[in-house]
Amino acid sequence: MSKKIVLAYSGGLDTSVILRWLQTARGYDVVPFTADIGQNEDLDAIEKKAAQLGCKEIFVENLTEEFVRDYVYPMFRVNALYEGEYLLGTSIARPLIAAHLVSIAKQTGADAIAHGATGKGNDQIRFELGAYAMMPDVKIVSPWREWDFQSREDLLEYAEQHGIAVDRRASGKADYSIDANILHISYEGGELEDPWAEPSPKMWKWTKNLEDAPDEPQDVEIEFVTGDAVAVNGNSGSPAAILSTLNDLGAQHGIGRIDIVENRYIGMKSRGCYETPGGTILIKAHRAMESITMDREVVHLMHDLMPRYAKLVYNGLWWSPERVALQKIIDENQRHVNGKVRLRLYKGNVIVTGRKSDAHSMYDETIVSFDDESGAYDQSHAEGFIKLNALRLRVAAARGRKF
Repeated sequence: MSKKIVLAYSGGLDTSVILRWLQTARGYDVVPFTADIGQNEDLDAIEKKAAQLGCKEIFVENLTEEFVRDYVYPMFRVNALYEGEYLLGTSIARPLIAAHLVSIAKQTGADAIAHGATGKGNDQIRFELGAYAMMPDVKIVSPWREWDFQSREDLLEYAEQHGIAVDRRASGKADYSIDANILHISYEGGELEDPWAEPSPKMWKWTKNLEDAPDEPQDVEIEFVTGDAVAVNGNSGSPAAILSTLNDLGAQHGIGRIDIVENRYIGMKSRGCYETPGGTILIKAHRAMESITMDREVVHLMHDLMPRYAKLVYNGLWWSPERVALQKIIDENQRHVNGKVRLRLYKGNVIVTGRKSDAHSMYDETIVSFDDESGAYDQSHAEGFIKLNALRLRVAAARGRKF
């Protein structure tokens, strides 16, 4: 009886070579698992390719709604950005895939799971930490840490020898290393490995170049309930439907492109390009909604927690007790984040033009107005407040202390 292993399978160069390698070099009966999380790929073709490679059990599961509802939305409640820019599109998908890898392994009686992440990247950590959190004794095979291949060109040669079809660019080289889902598309490799090299305009698959974006702005209104977007322009929808709508709007206006050098958990710097049109709009709108519905110190607390939360997601610690604890705090403080935000989309920009919350707004026009005739705020009270806060500064100055 052969050994059985569940492989996170995309149908691309890396995982197709891995599938054959697991069969021939390790003697595994491979069970490919493809997660449909909105990457807009031909899933039938991926399944057919796995069958042509000799696989008898093949799992292709539509997880798009689960992905947005249970992973993206909770993460966006804290406006998570890694190192201030990256919207974590790849990072947040890995715990979901890890959970289903383990589930299928248990279902099929597999001995192990495998993934196509390299030994230089973050994804190996994310997949494996997630798997260990749910199946402590699981065996994990990471081919990039075991085989002799050193480059994508080595994989291309192996693929040709074994009759595995792969996509190439016009140059004959392998395509960029791309990860895609309903939240984002990421690009790495090729000329992007030079941080001075400008990405080719032809690289971007999703968003319009700014010069091709509409010359007229477009307004969009997003409604929130307990911190989650539930409607766009008055049209209600599921989390995945809402994000898909915002993706279409954002992509049309060239919104959501970033080009960054990030610090990988493994210890090296990495240059990546990302397209996250809907997510960029959603975070902008969510922060605007929080600005009038959340207490000042709670807002500041969320700002303090955000980098730590983002780091946990980036580092593969979604299933850690500290992330779960943080989520409870975050969710509790989203109870009053209800209302509507209006934004204007134009040439890569997302501009807030209005926000309102009929039931939970903490913005009081009678207090803030320059034309306050109601007596709601006594400006003379500010003098004592300032003097109290100045006390330590005055004491230091009186003693001649200089800073």
